[in-house]
Amino acid sequence: MSAQSQVRRKTVRDIVAAKNGEPLVCLTAYDAPTAAIMDPYCDLLLVGDSVGMVVHGMTSTVGVTMEMMILHAQAVMRGSDRAFVVVDMPFGSYETSADQAFLNASRIMKETGCQAVKIESGTYAAGQIKHLVERGVPVMGHIGLRPQAINVVGGFKAQGRDEEERSRVMEEAKAAEAAGAFAIVIEGVAEDLADEITRALSIPTIGIGASASCDGQILVTQDMLGIFEWTPKFVRRYGDLQSEIAKSVEAYARDVRARSFPAEAETYKLSKPGTSKLPKGQTKQ
Repeated sequence: MSAQSQVRRKTVRDIVAAKNGEPLVCLTAYDAPTAAIMDPYCDLLLVGDSVGMVVHGMTSTVGVTMEMMILHAQAVMRGSDRAFVVVDMPFGSYETSADQAFLNASRIMKETGCQAVKIESGTYAAGQIKHLVERGVPVMGHIGLRPQAINVVGGFKAQGRDEEERSRVMEEAKAAEAAGAFAIVIEGVAEDLADEITRALSIPTIGIGASASCDGQILVTQDMLGIFEWTPKFVRRYGDLQSEIAKSVEAYARDVRARSFPAEAETYKLSKPGTSKLPKGQTKQ
């Protein structure tokens, strides 16, 4: 048996067992090469609908389609073999009814092989979560700042800053847990509210712009790696790939214009007539 075949992909049980334990390490992933790099270090990879903004240049996640999510999730599954993979259900794919939610969630799981889906879970979504879980689809919730709802709230604004908002966010968290969600992402809320939610729930919380006391943390990978000039307040940059990529492209452009690339080392040569290359150490008989 090969070493690769012995690798066990993490399961829902592994994620749930992290409650009050070692924090879960989570990042977004949208392609196979990046997923392969992150796979040894991450407990969970999220194929987020943030792909619309990060990869496709959209101004929000609202325009992301099922086909986009499935295509990127297939790539992430090919590139990983250890991390638990969750796929976002895009805007408009689950809100209408529980049956619509199951039709689209089951399609995502069948066509990608992922382990779970994620739903931006206002209290209205509790019925959909319950319907999915009862039919074998693991669901991760998402409360607080919900990017798919930016047209209602007026932009990417932190949530839970007054008592009414705090009560609503807590209600969303408890409704998602009661419906059967195995974990919840808490995005863009005050630290004390994230702490309160984490203590109140028996399932893991994964913070993004929330509290260090959440049961795990997630960031958009391109933000963390420094691909963009601007990043949200809650992002810590662990790299500066924008500068590194720019320097590499600048050097390439300079070499092409100077005709120093390709050089001899990067150029194929035709064999001389009547000669053929033999494996090293072998001579003609």
